[in-house]
Amino acid sequence: MPDYPCDLHLHTTRSDGADSPAELLDRAATLGLAVAAITDHDIRPPDSVSAGGRELGIHEYAASLGITVLRGIEISCETGIEDTHIVGFGCDWHDPYFADLETAVVRSKKDSYVKLVAALRKDGMDLTWDDVLANNGNAISEEAVQKKMIFELIAKKGYAATWAEAKRLVNATPAYRISREKPSATAVIRAIRDTGGISILAHPYLIADAVEHDGHVMGRTEFIRRLIAAGLDGIEAVYTYDKTSYGGGMTKQAIAREVVETFGNAVRIVSGGSDYHGDWRKGAVNPREMGEAGISLEYFQENDLLRRVVGT
Repeated sequence: MPDYPCDLHLHTTRSDGADSPAELLDRAATLGLAVAAITDHDIRPPDSVSAGGRELGIHEYAASLGITVLRGIEISCETGIEDTHIVGFGCDWHDPYFADLETAVVRSKKDSYVKLVAALRKDGMDLTWDDVLANNGNAISEEAVQKKMIFELIAKKGYAATWAEAKRLVNATPAYRISREKPSATAVIRAIRDTGGISILAHPYLIADAVEHDGHVMGRTEFIRRLIAAGLDGIEAVYTYDKTSYGGGMTKQAIAREVVETFGNAVRIVSGGSDYHGDWRKGAVNPREMGEAGISLEYFQENDLLRRVVGT
């Protein structure tokens, strides 16, 4: 059985994951999860899956496996603050906001990622944009490129030991910090609310200790409190920091306790998720697994906001 039966942060091939939506749900069921949330980057969730040669409604397919699926999105926010991500559930996915978001994201990603690859190549790394699109044998379109794929390529070429180390290298090198245009977190929180959904701040301690926001330098805690004041519904406490680019000195258990102590009474959802990407398919050592971070089934069933988004 998984450590946590409800995992509210999972990725598929619709962004930078390695499992199709059907494969993800199959694995979730095999592992014994009760609830699995698909939260791909900056793209609306699927409403159906391809399985057994048929196209089935995603809720119908999940139910056939004995699990509940939550359809969500993880939106990258804040041009100048890395790793500010807002997860949305229960939105009206047909609202024009999401189509406009997807169009803007594709444009901004391509522009900045092409420049990043050029900067890496200028410094002697044997990388090309075609290498990125080849995606380690799983060719993708320019519209589907995710930054993590560039980190994975850096590691594959031997310039870093892992994708997480490659990410730290890029973030620590001024010439590589090529920002793409992202919406403000407060604007995203409002848009999620206005389209009927709920908003959760993902992996809060991947955000730097000090950030510049609205022309002011402030600590991470103050920044998060501003998001809560703007209507943020929840915050992710239990997360796989030990398997990501987190560079701080706290254990993931200590972070979870501190998040709950600092923000637990200010939000209506204390969430959790593994940020699973199916990296085991790519030969990653000690990859994140579904259910190693998340929330209890009792908490999920008792939380009115989470219950509200089931089936949406």
